[in-house]
Amino acid sequence: MSGTSVDGIDCALLRAAEDKLLLEATLQYPMPGPMREAVAALSHSGDGEIERLGVLDRHLGQLFADAANALLESAGVPAAAVTAIGSHGQTVRHRPPSGGRSRSDSFSLQIGDPNSIAEITGITTVADFRRRDIASGGEGAPLAPAFHVAAFSEPGVSRAVVNIGGIANVSLLRGTELVAGFDCGPGNTLMDHWTHRHRGETYDAGGRWAASGECQPALLQRLLAHPYLDLRGPRSTGKEDFNLDWLDGVMADFPGTAPEDVQATLAQFTADAIARSLRDSDLQVSELYICGGGAHNDNLRARIGDALPWVRVADTEELGIAADWVEAATFAWLAMCSLAGLSGNAPVVTGAAGPRVLGAIYPGARAIPTRS
Repeated sequence: MSGTSVDGIDCALLRAAEDKLLLEATLQYPMPGPMREAVAALSHSGDGEIERLGVLDRHLGQLFADAANALLESAGVPAAAVTAIGSHGQTVRHRPPSGGRSRSDSFSLQIGDPNSIAEITGITTVADFRRRDIASGGEGAPLAPAFHVAAFSEPGVSRAVVNIGGIANVSLLRGTELVAGFDCGPGNTLMDHWTHRHRGETYDAGGRWAASGECQPALLQRLLAHPYLDLRGPRSTGKEDFNLDWLDGVMADFPGTAPEDVQATLAQFTADAIARSLRDSDLQVSELYICGGGAHNDNLRARIGDALPWVRVADTEELGIAADWVEAATFAWLAMCSLAGLSGNAPVVTGAAGPRVLGAIYPGARAIPTRS
């Protein structure tokens, strides 16, 4: 899994046992700086896009294969023992119906050539999970809620699972029923970019810089006026909506605001967008479990807790999978569903016409019989 933040490749090795996925080994594989820059450049329109996309697609596929091989080497597991690799790929465009496009014009594009992954590792690879859901009228995102209900639900307990990556998404679980799931708005993306601009660091460790500033109420209200936050029903978003260009446009009306105060306000923006999604829900949850990089941001967690004082806030490690590895585990599970011919989407979340088997299968070299 390589997410919106493009801060590395999360690799997880899972074993299927008695309808459960057991996390056996993990690895965060570095994303080289030039490749991060190439992804960022391709995320916006520019000259030579098709050429740049084709080259980057191949390079990312090779990098993902190297990451998978490194995980297996570190775990002491031979490639022959692995049934399949589930690869999310790297999103370079996400244009869902909720963004104002017609369903026939909507698309989501992830790159990281799965042919290269299958060829280099020799392992069957499942990829391109989002486009079938979009073809059936859905958002193509978020996909994690279907996994959240499989991995984290408990009879008789109403809980929320919030993934805070670049974008934040929430899954609302009533017992073993998935009531709703959607992107709430920005997760770490605005905070990360603001930190990089002003401090040269890739993220605000522990939220300590945000904690040094003061939230600016007028600026916060302008941020919360983003039209995406008024949408209801199946919806998804991305850095196309929440990015530095948009933030700079807002900041033009707030000149002279101290950078640390902006960071504090951005942290409150993420917390309030998450809290609003729970307050607006018909489901009264008593537990909220965080996963993704935002689980390590103590300042952000405290702000979420303050906004939802009746909810116990913890992270998903309490439920069996550490916060850093839930997304990677999601795509292992989706690959398993694809190979078994089982649906991987949740129509209540994406708005798709119905359950669909997601992903395309690229057989590994050892899975291909020779002609007799």
